[in-house]
Amino acid sequence: MAFKNVGTSNLGLSGTQSARGGNAAVFNMDAAGIASGQAFLTSELEKRDMLVRTPLTSFTYTRDIPVRVGGGWAENVSAMQVGYGITGGSGDNLMHSGGANGIPMVQADFSKGFFKAHMIAAGTRVMWIDMQRGNMTGRNLDSLLRDGLRMAYDKHMEENTYTGFSRYQTTGLINNPDVTIMEAGSNGAASPSSKWRDKTPDQILQDVNDGILATWERAEYDRDAVPNHLIMPYEQYNYIATTKVTELAEKTILKFLMDHNVASQNGSDFFIGATKWCKGAGDDGTDRLVVYCNKERYLAMDELHPLTRAMTGPNTENFCYDTAYAGNLSEVEVFYDQTITYLDGI
Repeated sequence: MAFKNVGTSNLGLSGTQSARGGNAAVFNMDAAGIASGQAFLTSELEKRDMLVRTPLTSFTYTRDIPVRVGGGWAENVSAMQVGYGITGGSGDNLMHSGGANGIPMVQADFSKGFFKAHMIAAGTRVMWIDMQRGNMTGRNLDSLLRDGLRMAYDKHMEENTYTGFSRYQTTGLINNPDVTIMEAGSNGAASPSSKWRDKTPDQILQDVNDGILATWERAEYDRDAVPNHLIMPYEQYNYIATTKVTELAEKTILKFLMDHNVASQNGSDFFIGATKWCKGAGDDGTDRLVVYCNKERYLAMDELHPLTRAMTGPNTENFCYDTAYAGNLSEVEVFYDQTITYLDGI
């Protein structure tokens, strides 16, 4: 195939070229010319996707526990508790006639609870040459590394919230050893099963209400301590969220539970949600449901010092800039363990 060269330089031409009067030139494209042309098109005509795809993940800790910010670099968090008593009990403090001149006295028992705090630290390193190259590509490597650092921090917060860290001897929201553990009831069939997929909506509602009532009873039916939060594995949550109460009904099991749970009937703004941490968290690896009162009075976690850029400096030995970040966190602080119940086997 012959091409006519119109107003171009002969630098880098491929194939055989011959002059035919004036400035015109005719040349033939051989295999080498075609290959080099394709390389040119590949490098110059590509469409750049500017979106940087980060790892897939999820975080639910801010939804499931109150996070208090502030406190600095403390080594632990303390909480004051008080218990009251009266001579003879609350039913034996009547004044009788007949010369009685003494009255029972109220006494207070004060105690202080301590919760551990730990520091988290991490760093980023940006090579000097990569910073210069970033000016050409439009990519901010430091910003990308900060996003990765934040993801690592959120993952640390997730684990601290739900399970704690065995090396620190701390526990979390779903494995506190002081919390009462209940077993989900069976479906009453010839081959009894406690799993929700094998139960009717009424039996699932019974499990939920059993957990709520047991928790509220241990709180002496304090109106402020009505459980308002329930979390479970995604498998069970998605099942009740997509399965209808009956084949002819429009209401799902989740909607049925929200409308008829005993907490909502007693004025609680009840929440049902899912988290990956409940999967296999029960005894013998069973799935665990957690019902509790999600209020700062009953449990919390302190972000004593949020993750902060502590220092940045040039590193001439490694030809880079190093940045250190640090934060200070508390373990999960359960102030009233009677306001939480675990229900295993769902």
